[in-house]
Amino acid sequence: MEEKNLPDTVSQAPRSPGGHIPARSANSFRRTTSIDTSWPEGRQGPMKMVGLGRDIFTGSDATSFEVIDEARFDITASPRREILEIACDPLVGCFEQLVGARAGGHSRALLAEALAEQQADGKVIYQLLDDFAGASLVAGWAWSRWTDLWAESRSSSDRPKLPKMVGICAGFRPGAGSLTEEGTPRHDIQSSAPVPDLRNPDDHDGLHVCPRQTGVGMRRARWLDVSATSVGIAVQTGFQDSATDPGGGRVAVHEYRVDALIDPQDLILTSLEADPRILPYAECSGAVGHTERLLGKRISAFRRDVIETLPGTLGCTHLNDVLRALADIPRAISVIEKAQPKQEN
Repeated sequence: MEEKNLPDTVSQAPRSPGGHIPARSANSFRRTTSIDTSWPEGRQGPMKMVGLGRDIFTGSDATSFEVIDEARFDITASPRREILEIACDPLVGCFEQLVGARAGGHSRALLAEALAEQQADGKVIYQLLDDFAGASLVAGWAWSRWTDLWAESRSSSDRPKLPKMVGICAGFRPGAGSLTEEGTPRHDIQSSAPVPDLRNPDDHDGLHVCPRQTGVGMRRARWLDVSATSVGIAVQTGFQDSATDPGGGRVAVHEYRVDALIDPQDLILTSLEADPRILPYAECSGAVGHTERLLGKRISAFRRDVIETLPGTLGCTHLNDVLRALADIPRAISVIEKAQPKQEN
């Protein structure tokens, strides 16, 4: 289909992949996470989800690094996104309480209770489990690359019932071209783009080892860089939802890059620039213009404040998750500050 024949909601959607994650800078903190989803029993079977994450501190030579924290989860989730089985490494908190939880507000409320200490300490395992909700929400998109069952079923009796999404985010605001007349998402016109490997060939160690995906697979990947500068705490972060493709390589449906500055004394957000690189609909980009409402807020409360400040059509579900993850920056700052004496000796 030629570009000129595409609906505006697709032709104007961002499709500019950010490429590899940046090479690490000296004296910086980096967190990378990934959540891989597969369906060993087929589309109607449970999802197998593997979450991996790592925090590292890079020294003054920008090549050596120290591993600060690592984590993994293995989750089996039902097609309704309920946690059927869960295992975590390290074994922390009361994560078993999450069994039976459905992804979203329910799972996040239980998580905040079960791993309260890990949340307060900004641990990788908490970030990974917090991201289960968003990763499971978009995981099924992977099947759109491999089968026409995404849009149609063989009969009306087994056709999946799509949820009404009107008003849940900027991309699905009332009257948006991304919605059908019934208020369900238009999966038939979603935009996407081929993407390269996130691993930077000039900084191979900058990303943790991700499992090789074969067949139908989805991956939610994140990276976060934090460093101290003369103008404040500099933050660069990125996020990507990508799927395997039958022709090889990967295709992404969501990708954001964000730059921010944090006041080192009060730990409040002083500057924020969100760059939507790949989104399924043109309307999705509307959320970026509202992020200035977060300026002046204390980042340690972002897991709550982002949702309260950018609810519904003011926000993007996935951009909100990128911003909520900034709540762990105090941990990154602590790591950097503790390393400074080592740098001076």
